[in-house]
Amino acid sequence: MNIGDRVRLLTGREEGIITRLLSDELVEVAIDNDFTIPVLRREIVVVAAEETKAFGKSAASVAAEKKAAASGAEMAAKAAKKAGVATEAPAAKPAASGESPAPLKADKAQPAPVQKGIYLALTHQSPELLALHLVNHTDRTVLFTLGEEKREKYRALKAEKLEAKSATEALGHWHLKDFDQWPALLVQLLPFQFNSPDAFELLNKRLQFKAASFYTSRQPNVPVLQREAYLFQLDEKPAAPVALPAAETEQQTDTPAPKPKPSDKQQLADKLKAQLTGNAPAKPAAVAPAPQPAKALVAPSHEVDLHLEALQPEGGTDGLSNSAILKLQLEAFEDTLSRALATSMHEIVFIHGSGNGTLRKELHKLLSRNRDIKFFEDSMKEKFGYGATLVRLK
Repeated sequence: MNIGDRVRLLTGREEGIITRLLSDELVEVAIDNDFTIPVLRREIVVVAAEETKAFGKSAASVAAEKKAAASGAEMAAKAAKKAGVATEAPAAKPAASGESPAPLKADKAQPAPVQKGIYLALTHQSPELLALHLVNHTDRTVLFTLGEEKREKYRALKAEKLEAKSATEALGHWHLKDFDQWPALLVQLLPFQFNSPDAFELLNKRLQFKAASFYTSRQPNVPVLQREAYLFQLDEKPAAPVALPAAETEQQTDTPAPKPKPSDKQQLADKLKAQLTGNAPAKPAAVAPAPQPAKALVAPSHEVDLHLEALQPEGGTDGLSNSAILKLQLEAFEDTLSRALATSMHEIVFIHGSGNGTLRKELHKLLSRNRDIKFFEDSMKEKFGYGATLVRLK
């Protein structure tokens, strides 16, 4: 028996979800009427998934799922209020305490259908327990890795292949009461399609849950899962095809190379004859050097100093105008930011100094226009005052 298994009491008809393993002989079960009890393992039996497929859900199970969804929304709203974030009002009034949520009327607008994509879905196993799933609502197979980040430390959790139009088993279980302590999730996605002529780039996504966005992400009928879930899209930017070098592209095509024209053959024969008779033209004195291989992209350091003496430690900047110095600093900033994005860094700090605020204003203007920036703010005020900016990358 594992956490999240649906079980039935042998002494009655009650069903529930295992929320904790208390000992080798004792587990905690959340009964469908919204309370938890300790139960001996020998007094419960796991409800097989085939039973639900064959006989359908019982009325008690359907009522329990509706109650779990209502309770989950209420707890998410409380978490949003605790975090000080305003949440959007639901379309329908909440049901009174002890009553089932009122069904939606037929004339009310239904939510927009979920578009094709790859999603993280959190479904209720009980009013307080959520299960994590990856949902592949595309026509391609996806190779994925899943990890979590706690206190700036990464821990790998899962790596699998997810077929098109399918979902994973539960990848983990989280309690709503621990919402403030949920880790950030790091997901890597690599789309793949058999016999496709395209190769695709790797997608990286970092999810840090906030109460307001979590509360408004609920979808009543998630594709593939066919049930209600909190839904977060992982591929807002679809994976772009990888551009192959021209030489490799030619090797992959089956079209034979064009045959040389007769005039080309004649010219080749004339050149060979001239070389054999010693009448060939002299070779050029200098040969162009072979191109140097491209240097590997190196991630910048976590803190980047944009002061002139840090950018040009060897000197040689005497007599530069203020506009020339500003241009030099902005070029260094843009180069560092592009390398940070290309190497999938999560955040970076730019030290620009306070001064008259010109460099800080220009940096903030550029950051506000960049769609790959999650947010930016003044950093380490106790050390730099307003002389440093923290940039959080998507």
